[in-house]
Amino acid sequence: MAVCTGSAQLPGPERAELLTVLAEESDEVVRERSAQALLTQSPEDFTEALKGDSPAAQLFRYCGRNLIEKPGIAAALIKHWRCPQEYLIAAARRVPTETVQEILDDLEKLSAVPALAAALLHAVSLTEDQRQQLQDLQKETPEAEETFADAVTDAEPDQTRRVTLLQRLSRMRVAERVQAALKGSREERITLIRDPCKVVQRAVLQSARITDREVETFAAMASLSDEILRLIATHRNFRRNYTVVRNLVNNPKTPLDVSLHLLKQIKITDLKTLTMNRNIPEVLRNASLRLNRQRTEKRD
Repeated sequence: MAVCTGSAQLPGPERAELLTVLAEESDEVVRERSAQALLTQSPEDFTEALKGDSPAAQLFRYCGRNLIEKPGIAAALIKHWRCPQEYLIAAARRVPTETVQEILDDLEKLSAVPALAAALLHAVSLTEDQRQQLQDLQKETPEAEETFADAVTDAEPDQTRRVTLLQRLSRMRVAERVQAALKGSREERITLIRDPCKVVQRAVLQSARITDREVETFAAMASLSDEILRLIATHRNFRRNYTVVRNLVNNPKTPLDVSLHLLKQIKITDLKTLTMNRNIPEVLRNASLRLNRQRTEKRD
């Protein structure tokens, strides 16, 4: 009764969660008082309660059945790993593009919960690129060994290990390759950065085990897509590495707007080399010439 009347003086989110528990009590009076008290709680209280590590199952049920139209509730439901599957699709239909992207950026969770990826396909706010990534994640058919042959050859010099790596990766579903990209070995990351699925490539860059040397290598690879090179360039930690910046600017596949933006970070000794690089776009080479001339004149 103290919780129902508010005399317990609990924080709003904690009271909201407790009220959802009490609303399913066997005692009729407690249920009725709790139901009335729930109507006085703000949607923000429920949203905050859903951010907890282990919200009560009753909280999910109440929010899923009664509050899913309220701002923030759908996003809070679908972002919590314990959200019951029965509420995922209804919540997905109501989340904005930004929330979908936030979930897509957490590939470890998304690849481990197939129902979540399936539910997000019902989001009305999906962009075409987001839809493609979600569809890729649900692909069950493994890739042919030929898909990874060249990448495995570059990643693993030992013939026996190379064959084993090739066989293992070619038998994996996309979601499994995402997990391998996130948690696997250096050889797996070097191979999977060239995976035909963009979502697997992105997972490599999200790996907590990725090293500076690997990123430096990736930044110089003309075989990578311009999208992945752009992701490397926009990653704050990667961009702090001068070798990564230099390799990106010298990479002919790096998008021109990215290269031009990074150009001002290039040291004068490397800038001179860049002016003679015939593989990069002429616009970038001319910009390098102008910058090199300006810096040389200023130094003189």
